[in-house]
Amino acid sequence: MMAELLAFALVVFIGQFSPGPDLLLLTRTALVEGQKAGWRMVLGITSGLALHAILAIGGVAVISAQGGPALRMMTWLAAAYLLYLAMGLIRKDGGQVEGGLSKRSPYLRGLFCNLLNPKVFVFFASVVAPFLSDGRPGWWPYALWLLIVGEGLFFWGLWVRILQKPKIREWYHRMGRALDCLFAAVLTLLALRLIF
Repeated sequence: MMAELLAFALVVFIGQFSPGPDLLLLTRTALVEGQKAGWRMVLGITSGLALHAILAIGGVAVISAQGGPALRMMTWLAAAYLLYLAMGLIRKDGGQVEGGLSKRSPYLRGLFCNLLNPKVFVFFASVVAPFLSDGRPGWWPYALWLLIVGEGLFFWGLWVRILQKPKIREWYHRMGRALDCLFAAVLTLLALRLIF
């Protein structure tokens, strides 16, 4: 059973920490707004992960993964939100108001970014299903949920800490405007990929 839990943890790690909107938004927030804002965003992203994990383990996500109007609506909302964030980054005041949301709300930015990403929803539905076969002990679903949330909290927090290194922050401040435009372009591409 431990081998299966380790395999699940590895699959979740690869899925959660592959480049995507959460990583991009957290990276920029931690570099521009600092460690405290980065940690607040980690808590927002992790809250989203916790809800996705509950849905996946509860079986609702398996049904939604098959498509339908609800999934299409979520996809369009996610694309709109990513475009909204991208527009905030390319505006001249992108450092003051990111995506139209106050700098005081990194938790909400992280939460919405994660919750509105249908790929997270579908990923957990497909990853959790094989690990929930019959014959598992009663604590098994809780262990899967704890692995998803615990990994998110630990590794996203570690990423925020790494980004606080002085050399990394100095490099970002020299290249900030160009990187913001690059981040905005990547967010736009992710939004277009969701739509098409």
